[in-house]
Amino acid sequence: MDIEEDIRSLQLDSAEENNGMVNPEDAKQEEVEMVDKMMEDPKDEVHTVSEPVHTEPKVKDKEVSAAENVESVKEAEENVKRHLNVVFIGHVDAGKSTTGGQILFLSGQVDDRTIQKYEREAKDKSRESWYMAYIMDTNEEERVKGKTVEVGRAHFETETTRFTILDAPGHKSYVPNMISGASQADIGVLVISARKGEFETGYERGGQTREHVLLAKTLGVSKLLLVVNKMDDPTVKWSKERYDEIESKMIPFLKASGYNVKKDVLFLPLSGLMGTNMKTRVDKNICPWWNGPCLFEALDAIEVPLRDPNGPFRMPLFDKFKDMGTVVMGKVESGSVREGDSLLVMPNKAHVKVIAIYCDEDKVSRAGPGENLRIRLSGIEEEDILAGFVLSSVARPIVSVTEFIAQLQILELLDNAIFTAGYKAVLHIHSVVEECEIVELQQQIDPRTKKPMKKKVLFVKNGAVVLCRVQVNNLICIEKFSDFPQLGRFTLRTEGKTVAVGKVTGLPSLSGSV
Repeated sequence: MDIEEDIRSLQLDSAEENNGMVNPEDAKQEEVEMVDKMMEDPKDEVHTVSEPVHTEPKVKDKEVSAAENVESVKEAEENVKRHLNVVFIGHVDAGKSTTGGQILFLSGQVDDRTIQKYEREAKDKSRESWYMAYIMDTNEEERVKGKTVEVGRAHFETETTRFTILDAPGHKSYVPNMISGASQADIGVLVISARKGEFETGYERGGQTREHVLLAKTLGVSKLLLVVNKMDDPTVKWSKERYDEIESKMIPFLKASGYNVKKDVLFLPLSGLMGTNMKTRVDKNICPWWNGPCLFEALDAIEVPLRDPNGPFRMPLFDKFKDMGTVVMGKVESGSVREGDSLLVMPNKAHVKVIAIYCDEDKVSRAGPGENLRIRLSGIEEEDILAGFVLSSVARPIVSVTEFIAQLQILELLDNAIFTAGYKAVLHIHSVVEECEIVELQQQIDPRTKKPMKKKVLFVKNGAVVLCRVQVNNLICIEKFSDFPQLGRFTLRTEGKTVAVGKVTGLPSLSGSV
């Protein structure tokens, strides 16, 4: 029994290593196991004795795969929570960034030390009440001016929902940035200042409250939370009269903008700076007349239509950068994506492979519609991608066109302008910003009957609805509104003003086929 002697000598060696202590039961068990193995396959003898080193990596491999399993289970559990993109819109200085910052603080995304640092910074600039806005407004230009310029992004969670906050700029100079933020959103929080004079400035002609509501509706923000902010202000003092006055002025305008006020709009009072009526309901001592929900409850209760995870993949890109390869950013409007998928970047028809997917800050193996993602791609250089390009499925790619048929509603033309063939404007459709020209007015539509009028149309005025042919200089990726609403609705702007909103009704056949 040479084998048994080998085994005993091995056990004695290991016993010496363990200070000479041997557990006889362990020894006997190991002996039996080893002999059994030899009986099964004598060839294994050399392998087992001569290569004990390889056993440890195998265990590690098992641990790694176990960790991966735990990770995927964790990911699956996390993905049970629905995901919503919330855009904060409203007139400049209404308190959008402050309210967004307060939400992050109350949901535990920002610690006390950071808040204290921001308080000191704001005090140094003699702007004590701005410190909460610093959470959302991260660059120095925004902090010095006290105005949001870029669309700020942040993430927070409630018990049932993961939210991405999109903090849109309120100033009229930055409306194109606001459009890019609203086009990624599912729901909107319209922030209105209750302070005397501030609501009136935002609401009157030329104020951003009106334009933001119209743009939000056009860009597909179907549900609106209308929060009346700054209720703690000395000019307001949680006054029910002031709250009712704002509500009564806003309701007719919201109806005219296309919102069903009973189903799709909810009003609520709060104080963004103090955090009142945000995470918990407002104390009756402060506001005895409010019996409705707080902001977190209202956000959780919002129902949005389900999207199709099995549809053709569509992800309009709004940014790109280099990070160990080409990384693109966008919101999935249709379909799902997994690591290893082959996709097309349209309109330049570049075949790419998905190397990694990041949702919020976490790496995930797959993602569905509605998610804001960063995707690392191979097969394309960063400089070959522009904002407005679309990551698309290979089997059913998105069409790329230079001309399309659209139904337009004229809102408010610039002074002395008439809307006719040859009219030029800037087209905003998902993340595309492109100069366009109205080539032909085809038919005017009767706003009452919604049917085309018989007489030939040469020009139209404010308030008209018209079918027309639109031409752009470069190829753009769009879809018919009836197929993909988010990729088929657009706005036309001229000289910093929104002049028309519309939807794509017809595309040239066989355009952009791969």
